Amino acid sequence: MSEEQSIVSRPGGPLMVSGAVPVVRKTAVHSEHGEPLAWKTSEGLTDRATYALCRCGESENKPFCDGAHAAAGFEGDDSADASTYADRSKELGGTGITVSDDRSICVHAGFCGNRATNIWKQTKDTDDSLVRLAVINEVEKCPSGAITYRFDGDATDAEADYPVQVGVIDDGPLWVTGGIPVTTSAGTDLETRTRVTLCRCGASANKPLCDGSHKEAGFSDS
Repeated sequence: MSEEQSIVSRPGGPLMVSGAVPVVRKTAVHSEHGEPLAWKTSEGLTDRATYALCRCGESENKPFCDGAHAAAGFEGDDSADASTYADRSKELGGTGITVSDDRSICVHAGFCGNRATNIWKQTKDTDDSLVRLAVINEVEKCPSGAITYRFDGDATDAEADYPVQVGVIDDGPLWVTGGIPVTTSAGTDLETRTRVTLCRCGASANKPLCDGSHKEAGFSDS
């Protein structure tokens, strides 16, 4: 690449993405019971090397910025904790794997449970390899990386081979994968992770990260 890949949160403005990072639409596929089962990826939304993504929630050209933040008086002060996931997360335990959870970055995508059980109940039963596999699959569908796992004997969390891209979740946050560095509006570099979710509704109290506020705010792409 001629330009290093990065995402920078502008004070009172958009998220500036550099380095020709692909943008795609990410849609959750649900069961007849409303349970999220998988992610469906659409074709790319832009091929520009540099672009601005709305984070105030007011753009008429979502996910891209159209300057609406100025008229809306969007301040967008970033307050995300610059500590590491390892510092913030709580170990849930497990057999064969250790599951960890950081509630502060949960976006409520819903892949961590269904009408019968959830990952907090399943973790204690991971001595059964089928349950362990189910937990691993659930963790790998978590867009924010709020829930992770590591295999016994490993010092670091296991991560799927996520592509370098920005995924626009329908009526939800931006799902950034592939280890793209993110810098806050105050110039602070956040921990670079394989997956992270960024607010685009303007309501998160943990900007530029998403904290799930879009659901209560009724954020919509339309």
